[in-house]
Amino acid sequence: MTIGDIAKLLDCEVLCCEDKLQNEVHTACGSDMMSDVLAFVKDQAVLLTGLLNPQVVRTAEMMDIICIVFVRGKKPDEAVVQLAGQKNIVILSTKSRMFEACGILYDSGLRGGESASPVGGAD
Repeated sequence: MTIGDIAKLLDCEVLCCEDKLQNEVHTACGSDMMSDVLAFVKDQAVLLTGLLNPQVVRTAEMMDIICIVFVRGKKPDEAVVQLAGQKNIVILSTKSRMFEACGILYDSGLRGGESASPVGGAD
C-alpha cells in the first residue's frame, strides 16, 4: 500500500512531503505512547497518533516510520512539520478517530509490525 493510498482511504490532508506519496508502506501502528511505538519492529511503517509534539517525529525517524497520520483532525505546529520535512517523513491529517482509521487500514490489507519482545516477558 502506498502513502497516497492511505491518504485517500482516510481522506487526509497532506501537510508535508507530498512528493513521497508513492512510497510503499508495509506496516502500521496506532498509539499516543511513543514507548509503545518503540516496542515494535517497524519496516517502512505508518504511525497513527493524536500526539503533536516533536518527539513523534524523532521516534518515527528512529523506527524507520515513513509517514505519520495525525488523527481527530489534529495538525502539528510548523516546527513539527519542518522537522518532518527535514527527515523526509510524510505528515498527514485525518478527521477520523484513531480506532476508525486503524480499522479502515486493516480492512484494506495493512497489518501491524512484529513485537520486538514478547509482551509480559519470557514464557
